[in-house]
Amino acid sequence: MRISKTLAFYMGRQFMFWMICVFISLIAIAAMFDIVELLRRASGQKEVTIDIIIQMSLLKLPNLVQEMLPFAVLLGGMMAFWRMAKANELVISRAAGVSAWQFLMTPMILTFLVGVLLITTFNPFAAAMRSHYENMESKYLGKSQTEFAMGSTGVWLRQGKEDAHAVIHANSVRGSGDEAQLLDVVVFQLEGEDRFVGRIDAAKATLRAGYWELYDAYISAPDEVTRYVDVYRLATELTIEGIQDSFASADTLSFWELPKFISSMEQAGFNANAHRLYLNSLLSMPVLLCAMVLIAAIFSIRVSRRSSTGMMIIGGVISGFLLYFFTNIVHALGMSASIPAALAAWMPAGVAMMLGITALLHLEDG
Repeated sequence: MRISKTLAFYMGRQFMFWMICVFISLIAIAAMFDIVELLRRASGQKEVTIDIIIQMSLLKLPNLVQEMLPFAVLLGGMMAFWRMAKANELVISRAAGVSAWQFLMTPMILTFLVGVLLITTFNPFAAAMRSHYENMESKYLGKSQTEFAMGSTGVWLRQGKEDAHAVIHANSVRGSGDEAQLLDVVVFQLEGEDRFVGRIDAAKATLRAGYWELYDAYISAPDEVTRYVDVYRLATELTIEGIQDSFASADTLSFWELPKFISSMEQAGFNANAHRLYLNSLLSMPVLLCAMVLIAAIFSIRVSRRSSTGMMIIGGVISGFLLYFFTNIVHALGMSASIPAALAAWMPAGVAMMLGITALLHLEDG
């Protein structure tokens, strides 16, 4: 028997209502904790007012939406199915010939569409807000000022402190890891509010412990004669890991920008595991949300009037915690390149989906 449009609409409406209610609750709790954390970090800094803290929290909120959505689907689905089971609506549906797979189809389609909209439409907005948040974090909370960017004109790096810093440009990068070298290098030395004090042109530059080693360097300064040096050392506090970390973080880049950025990083000889992992995590989001619907159904569709609501909630919360713990472990393996980034991103969604299907097959068709 095919499920009627009326019943499908009713199932979808109930599911979306409870998912939205739980989602709003989770976001409110997460935002509250985030504001407390920002207040702690800003303690002792008089220029950071409560208005700035709230603004930073709001800028970070869209990123929290992406993180909280799977848990909202899990808990919201449990509440929706529990309510319908308690009212015997699921029992009546089954008596009419509608299987669990049929009435779960509407919630799964809805969550899949929500996942697609999340990564294609909402994610670019969240990435832009996250970028603004990190700029404010750097300005008000003292985050590192090192900047690294890549584009069609080559590689750009900014290092140093506010009173003295340098902007380094290179046409390309050769090698990878500790042996990476910048080629066709130009260093602009600045002081104060970007006051030019010197320029260095070099054939290549290699990062050593505490300094850049520039080869075939021509050193210029205002009102001075340009001089040539075979090897010139430019002091720096950077490390290879620091340069890697100074790339635009993955969550400040939209879904549409990530593939090109990953390609540019790898062509430049840098490790793009973090960005590739994040891209694949976004791609797996619709599947993960569908898996959350199945897991929610496991704990709630068999609930009766005599069943313990507390046990259902505890079971769902434990499942969500275990999935979160498993996801973090697998992502850590992906970041360290112990396993491919694509596998690390898709494994949680795939495992959750297979477990949900297996458990429902046992419950429904046993």
